[in-house]
Amino acid sequence: MSDLNLPVLDLSQLDDGPEAAARFRAALRSATHDVGFFYLIGTGISPELEARLHRAARAFFALPEADKLAIENVHSPHFRGYTRVGGERTQGQIDWREQIDIGPEREAIWAPATGGSPRRASDAASGRGEDASAPEHARLIGPNLWPKAQPELRAITEEWQEHLAGVSRKLLRAWALTLGAPESYFDEHFGEPSTLLKIVRYPGSREAEPAQGVGAHKDSGVLTLLWVEPGKGGLQVERDGVWVDAPSVPGAFVVNIGEMLEYATQGYLKATNHRVVSPRFPDDRISIPYFFNPGLDTRLPLIDLPAELAGEASGVTQDPANPIHALYGENAMKSRLRAHPDVAAIHHPDLVAARATV
Repeated sequence: MSDLNLPVLDLSQLDDGPEAAARFRAALRSATHDVGFFYLIGTGISPELEARLHRAARAFFALPEADKLAIENVHSPHFRGYTRVGGERTQGQIDWREQIDIGPEREAIWAPATGGSPRRASDAASGRGEDASAPEHARLIGPNLWPKAQPELRAITEEWQEHLAGVSRKLLRAWALTLGAPESYFDEHFGEPSTLLKIVRYPGSREAEPAQGVGAHKDSGVLTLLWVEPGKGGLQVERDGVWVDAPSVPGAFVVNIGEMLEYATQGYLKATNHRVVSPRFPDDRISIPYFFNPGLDTRLPLIDLPAELAGEASGVTQDPANPIHALYGENAMKSRLRAHPDVAAIHHPDLVAARATV
């Protein structure tokens, strides 16, 4: 592992006594201040669970096209379900991948109107047609779309997410301490987490030049844990202006922070550009990112850093075309509308029109 381009951290050190826990926290702070990315081992995720999820992912993408398109995300105002190859965009450019998006399983509180104003889902069902009073980001709340041909997918993904939620909370508590805040800081300010699980397949490309599996970007939330199919590469991280490879490591997740943690620390921690280069045909690649973010209605406050850390905070990256919002729901809706213009045009034309006039 010493030849890797990213540091390797062992989460189990947090349970090995005060000295080991302190070493882990110091390594965590250093990795996310300097790089924004690291490998994480010692998560307690069993190889058996990894293998079951991997098989389920492969089985989903092997379904007949009709079964996948039956749950295509154009049917979901909440941006859930299947995205066909070429159906998502990064920085306006087409990503060459297919995927299924799975969020918290909730009852919808909003539904598109028919030729009028948006309505609450309960009103739409009852035919009352009252205007929705919920904020824009409430449109992201709703049920998932599950493939009828693969009923076992729901159970395995729920088990996976339960494990990763625990890992995420453990990391956030470690970050809080190493940033000079109480251990419970993120628990107190996070609200009900807004999570997203993507199961992604990158088909092989026949292009002479490397194709865009997913374009260069920073994640819009707080924390991402990425599982990559063993033996596969393609993920690249920008370090000092150079793209470096971050191949899969057995038993490890690739972890990175998002723009909101950079915002909360005023640039002491770094959200880092990364991308995926498509594999060469006939090879393909499975990856499964899990995004652990604050509640949609949560405004993550700035952390009062100790003086020695505050002096090393470089400020938040400013991009007028891609502002970072303190309220997570605004970041999430911004990202969804940009990434899936077809879903936006079908279900949220009012939001598209409003942003076009800004």
